[in-house]
Amino acid sequence: MRPSQAPATGCTSPCPILYRVPGAVLTVILVCAQVLMAHARSPGESFANLAERLSPSVVNITTTTRIAGRDQSLRPRVPRGSPLEDLFPELFGPYGDENNNRPSHRRANALGSGFIISADGLIVTNNHVIEGADEIQAELYSGSTLDAKLIGTDAKTDIALLKVEPDSPLPFVGFGNSDVARVGDWVLAIGNPLGQGFSVSAGIISARNRSLRGTYDDYIQTDAAINKGNSGGPLFNMEGDVIGVNTAIISPTGGSIGLGFSMSSNVVIRVIDQLQEYGETRRGWLGVRIQDIDEDVAEALGLNSVAGALVSDVPEGPAATAGIRAGDVILSFDGRAVENTRELVKSVGAAPVGKAVEVVIFREGEKQTLKVVLGRREDAERDPDAPQQESEQKLMGMRLSSLTEDLRRGLGLAADAEGVVVLEIDETADAYEKGVRQGDLIVEVGQKPVDSPKATADALNTARDAGRKSILLLIRRDGAPRFVALSLVE
Repeated sequence: MRPSQAPATGCTSPCPILYRVPGAVLTVILVCAQVLMAHARSPGESFANLAERLSPSVVNITTTTRIAGRDQSLRPRVPRGSPLEDLFPELFGPYGDENNNRPSHRRANALGSGFIISADGLIVTNNHVIEGADEIQAELYSGSTLDAKLIGTDAKTDIALLKVEPDSPLPFVGFGNSDVARVGDWVLAIGNPLGQGFSVSAGIISARNRSLRGTYDDYIQTDAAINKGNSGGPLFNMEGDVIGVNTAIISPTGGSIGLGFSMSSNVVIRVIDQLQEYGETRRGWLGVRIQDIDEDVAEALGLNSVAGALVSDVPEGPAATAGIRAGDVILSFDGRAVENTRELVKSVGAAPVGKAVEVVIFREGEKQTLKVVLGRREDAERDPDAPQQESEQKLMGMRLSSLTEDLRRGLGLAADAEGVVVLEIDETADAYEKGVRQGDLIVEVGQKPVDSPKATADALNTARDAGRKSILLLIRRDGAPRFVALSLVE
């Protein structure tokens, strides 16, 4: 059988695809493969020059934490020099003092990585690397070790800022713009994996804008080898700029399987600036509870597109002062379109405290622009608002009841709670599929307050008469409000 031929990207001539592979032709295949690899890797023949230039700015972090030991009253009492002391040293020794009392605590060590961002010794690492530590030390590339003091931390982004006092200026690196990094770009990770010391690994950006579990997550995913001990180390682009801080891996084995995550530099820069200036973060606070919009909710509200953030509750705060209400849809914040709740939270958190921003909302079929003076999220979290308390006739697969004192007590509702209680719900009903459950309190139907099953039925009929295909319900469950769009089409 004669070999067929097909072009291969990166080769200057077609690479043969063979059914039989004679030795001479095999050489051609290997050469083509090498050409492909060379074409794909733009940094050049080696990462050596980059690694040599950047490694001196990376440090190994060692922490020591005092941990309470066992109750000394449980320790056996024996005379000093007893034969039992030699047989069981772990039980009877070493002695701490003349009364056989050993220290009531032990010391635990942890390892991680970090990198220097200023000649006078500012170091960035992960919060989880130094959290709870009594002593922190930074080992430089030269082998010398310096004591480090904690400037500030941010648990939400897992970032910490340290300071050492060097005798001479230290080599340092700067941050790059993570927003311009693209999937497929080469990256370099340097750190202290598994406590083995300075180590370099290379890979590409596998994905961007990943969220693991935090409100402000903006992770770069990479297949560069990241293992335990790499935490807090830098992820470099090919210009030698830090575009991420290596933070987490996903692995069934505990080792790298090519799923590493680095907090993007554009998040880290804002955190570091605030930690350096204030010793803590100062994020903007709008003061609303929000949820994403799906197609049913968009149709029920009369929106032309599935975008924005639906306000489900407005406790006392900046938004309430500005006139934002539950049921409003936030379409734009400070001149930027809001695609979903995650984008809004990130934009608000990045905005300066005290800034007056324009917020475009959608209310009752029209757009309105309101000006909101942002508060500080950390202050709101330290002094949170009191929890908002939530929300006989069969309607839409639900058996509903007016709110009685017995139901109020049984559901643990506040004395001023208003609404209609869901006593039973058919599991085949649309409401059940949309998340409504027994015990929920329906507060609004069609963005109008309801206090009885009749008022609920009237609202449903009004929506049907108006030709609506779905209607919006505001429910409360365990103090949390949520909008649900139910279909009116039978």
